[in-house]
Amino acid sequence: MKKLVVYMFLLSSVVLSAQKNIYESDKFDDLSDEHEVLAILPFLTNLDLKDDISKDDLLAREEKEGYAVQNALEVYFSKRKKKKKFSVEFQNTKNTNAILAKNNITYQNIDVYTIKELSEILQVDGIISGTLDLNILLSKGIPDDFSFLDYFLGDANYGRIGIKISDGITGKLLWKYEKEINKKSGKNTDDLIDRMMILASRKFPYDREKRKDRKKGRG
Repeated sequence: MKKLVVYMFLLSSVVLSAQKNIYESDKFDDLSDEHEVLAILPFLTNLDLKDDISKDDLLAREEKEGYAVQNALEVYFSKRKKKKKFSVEFQNTKNTNAILAKNNITYQNIDVYTIKELSEILQVDGIISGTLDLNILLSKGIPDDFSFLDYFLGDANYGRIGIKISDGITGKLLWKYEKEINKKSGKNTDDLIDRMMILASRKFPYDREKRKDRKKGRG
């Protein structure tokens, strides 16, 4: 019984901590009321590796990590979309990347385009984007030199990830979630995103049940 109480306490602490790192615009309902489709962009990555590699190799690795997060988010949303968890659809990332390529938008220059420009090009109502700062290659997995003390204390910091959702018409930030990446975050990119989004699920603004409750509250 004591073990169960301790476990529930730790779990609730983690969930509350996750929710403290979440921002939601007070204009979210007004700006997102007619949202139907969102596009997921590859994340802008900054790698600070100990490896002695060329600048070209570093840029290539940053790009790979950015696309890995884009793919992991699509997998997460796809799994839950089957259960009708969300009030919006998510554009297939292969289509997203193909449309961007046709418009000469690459991983290297995507950051010079505004949210409004990208939304118009992709013909979506909103954009999911973000940043990733790492000192490891997350796509290859968290280092396995496991230390129970590090795990419990959350030490061995590997970086930080930030996910944001922006309105396509106005370009305004609607929702943002930031999290430190450490040994407790997950074993690889897919695991990180899955755990991260599960912790944020109560606060995810496009949750179908949450939106119904909000509309009832406004009614």
